[in-house]
Amino acid sequence: MRTEDKICQNCEKKFTIESDDFGFYKKMKVPPPTFCPECRLQRRLAWRNERGLHFRECGLCKKKTVSIYSKDYDNTIFCEKCWWGDTWEGLDYGMEIDFSRSFLEQFFELFRKVPVPNLFAFGTTMINSQYCNMANDMRNCYLLHDGTFDENVSYGSGVFFSKDSQDITMTRKGELCYELVTCINCYQTIFSQNCQDCVNVSFSHGLRGCNNCFGCVNLHGKNYHIWNEPFTKEEYEKKLKSFGLDSYKNILSLKEKARDFWKKFPRKYYFGVQNTNVTGDYLEHSKNSKMCFGAANLEDSKFCSFVSNGPVKQTYDFTHYGDNIELVNECLQSGDGIYNVKCGWGTWTNSKNATYCITSPGVSDVFGCVGLKKKQYCILNKQYSKEEYEKLIPKIIEHMNNMPYIDKKGRVYKYGEFFPIELSPFGYNETTAQEYFSLNKQEVIVNGYNWIEDDDRNYKVTKKPEELLDSITETTDSILDEVIACEHEGKCQEGCMTAFKILPEDLKFYRRMNLSLPRMCPNCRRYQRVKQRNPLKLWHRGCMNEGCKNEFETSYSPERAEIIYCESCYNKEVY
Repeated sequence: MRTEDKICQNCEKKFTIESDDFGFYKKMKVPPPTFCPECRLQRRLAWRNERGLHFRECGLCKKKTVSIYSKDYDNTIFCEKCWWGDTWEGLDYGMEIDFSRSFLEQFFELFRKVPVPNLFAFGTTMINSQYCNMANDMRNCYLLHDGTFDENVSYGSGVFFSKDSQDITMTRKGELCYELVTCINCYQTIFSQNCQDCVNVSFSHGLRGCNNCFGCVNLHGKNYHIWNEPFTKEEYEKKLKSFGLDSYKNILSLKEKARDFWKKFPRKYYFGVQNTNVTGDYLEHSKNSKMCFGAANLEDSKFCSFVSNGPVKQTYDFTHYGDNIELVNECLQSGDGIYNVKCGWGTWTNSKNATYCITSPGVSDVFGCVGLKKKQYCILNKQYSKEEYEKLIPKIIEHMNNMPYIDKKGRVYKYGEFFPIELSPFGYNETTAQEYFSLNKQEVIVNGYNWIEDDDRNYKVTKKPEELLDSITETTDSILDEVIACEHEGKCQEGCMTAFKILPEDLKFYRRMNLSLPRMCPNCRRYQRVKQRNPLKLWHRGCMNEGCKNEFETSYSPERAEIIYCESCYNKEVY
């Protein structure tokens, strides 16, 4: 077996294709990639619009609906009821193959014609949650994106099996939680990060199985601790009351103190639960998987991210979703029983042997199709016989290699490459790519990508953030009538909504939790949490514990201030 060094045709940096990688590509019958792993991830994320919502008209029933596609993009969107209905047929948009033009050019002509769902959400499972994207099985949720089986949760992303919570990011099994980042199975936990199996925890980092802890770091199985010091139950409750968490000023002070305190303690080189032979970060119950981030139940996979549920087996370069998939390569927002799928976006529900397909549930043996449901032996949405299909596919692959799509910067897309960023229907700045591979407007334009300007909201602000009462106990129901200016307005905050309202459900939650009102809009609050996540990138480093020579791959870059330990040294420190 061999390894091979290649130069990325995008960033022009060297990357290595390992011997196991060649085995996977041979099994998938695709050539090795010409983009490095990081640029491949950026390319997929530029097709992932999680939070950029726009009002559009359904092309069928003509009702006003919320959509991830801007009105400036010339395509047809259907509301979820119409798209999943049986009053239209994807085969009606079928195209003949033109071997005088690049296949991807023809494919995206088809994409602009075929109706697409307004959101990536399974409408029949979404109850009173119409402003949620990339979601299913939600009830009474609002502006909650990338989530599953959630109830009464608002203003979050990457949230699964959670209820009665607000402003949480990358959280699984949370209840009565607020301002969490990367936490698992926590109850009544606030302003905390990387905690697991905790109850009544506040302003803490890296706790496991702890109850009633405040401002703590790296504790395991502890009760009634404040700043890592033990207290009796009575002392703890008295001290906790003195912090005055109903006060916004006190919250700001405690957040700053907690973050300074956290920095004094070592952190494990990655956050994970029950993994074997993995590299990456935020991983659960996975094995033999490399360069993966924010994923659960992976096996023999590589370059995967944002996998909500598994199992995911023998899969490379996959981003978002999952749920029982195998032999998948270069796909985005796909899952639920799919097998042998390549270069897909929104390939769902037991699809198999599908290549270059978009929003196509239940298909098999299809190539370059959009919006087909439960169809077989189709190319560019045209039906073929089994014999015709099998005869045409090798010709199309040869054609894609001989006449590839070439983008504005001269990047070449032969068979096996994911879609070019310049063809994305979204502005680069409204996609997840902007969060992890940030570019300013000029850089986006120079690269040949799209940029979308913010909608002119014209909010009539009635209350400035500094005019809000400090304590939730002083706040009356009249706050529900106010339009509050975001305190980051005019400060170039990424995606600032400029103003926001307190909804009745919000006020009820803040009172129940005895928490002061926020001063930032939901987007800016989320941006503050996003900054706490590590990047989707690894650096080779050594354990910082004196005398330890262990080395590892970590998402903590060398220039960061945190103290990073190997797993062995970290466990000795914590347990």
